[in-house]
Amino acid sequence: MSYLPTQEQTMLRDSARAFLSEQAPVAQLRSLRAQATGDGFDRALWQRFTGLGFTGMLVPEAHGGLGLGHADAGLLLQEIGRHLSVLPFSASAVVAASAIRAAGSAAQCAALLPAIASGERIAALAVDERSKHDPQQIALSARRDGDGWVLNGRKTFVEFGHAADLLVVVARTGSAPGDIGLFVLPQGTPGLQTERVAMVDAQASARLVLQDVRLGADALLGAPDQGGAALQAALDAGRAAAAAELLGIADEVFARTLAYLKERRQFDRVIGEFQALQHRAAVLMVDIELARAAVGQALQALDANPAQASAAVSVAKSRAGRSALLAVQEGVQMHGGMGMTDEFEMGFFMKRVRVLQERYGDAGFHADRLATAGGY
Repeated sequence: MSYLPTQEQTMLRDSARAFLSEQAPVAQLRSLRAQATGDGFDRALWQRFTGLGFTGMLVPEAHGGLGLGHADAGLLLQEIGRHLSVLPFSASAVVAASAIRAAGSAAQCAALLPAIASGERIAALAVDERSKHDPQQIALSARRDGDGWVLNGRKTFVEFGHAADLLVVVARTGSAPGDIGLFVLPQGTPGLQTERVAMVDAQASARLVLQDVRLGADALLGAPDQGGAALQAALDAGRAAAAAELLGIADEVFARTLAYLKERRQFDRVIGEFQALQHRAAVLMVDIELARAAVGQALQALDANPAQASAAVSVAKSRAGRSALLAVQEGVQMHGGMGMTDEFEMGFFMKRVRVLQERYGDAGFHADRLATAGGY
């Protein structure tokens, strides 16, 4: 199996890199960090981004999208990671779109996906309720009320949930472990409270409180009590997306560190001539390449057979998180004292890595997931 990009994918990657390096560089994150209120991202930039068609990558052509695959979206996500660009692409165009595609009826997909593909609407999946990712422990309840539903409960760490036009809320619809439903509700629905929360990486997420939120029957995606498989499909898409973004961060940090080793002089020679640093750089390069193979396998597995991709996705999420963490740790250390300063951008990459490691399950979560799937 080859993980080398095709000519079309190379053009896509180069186009994204050129746009993000000019329009959404790492330095932009510093100005966004100072904003305690608002969306937490640049709406004008988002409009220019959506104008290039990126938000329709995973949406079928029949619904106004490009009909591309996760391998293509992964290349874009690597560039987003490389530039630390603050955009709701993964939250809306990958995770929420995947949830709607997997759970929604033909009519629901036709009604919801075109606006996500065009970027006119931003959507977000609300699944986590605890400090650690655990989709098996959904407590937010959905109770039948005539032909409709009443939702009560809380969600946390909803990526771009404060800025989303639509929220895909995961709720428990019955007493059995698999009784899960995915409900779509617009921002501003009566009974819904949204609180913007700043994360350690200066990006924002949301806490949601749902108190007697009344929804019609058409708010439920698909059939009652049948949302578990669709939820896992959406989460696996998000996990692979996070892994791709982590890989992009690792690539950028390694490139910056390598350049510094070639220019910093100490004891009348460039520090890259010291064998100990050469060995550390070589180990890091090999580690990143192993992560690249794992991420490539996961993305291709999602495109080939999403139902059978969970193991590859868990390996990629865990491996990419470890490699990116090693990259930023080595980057800080090899840059010396200035690697610890706020004026230097290395710390931004480190903080982003810590957030992405936790999103949709950390290494421990995915180790348990693999062990359980293997019968251990």
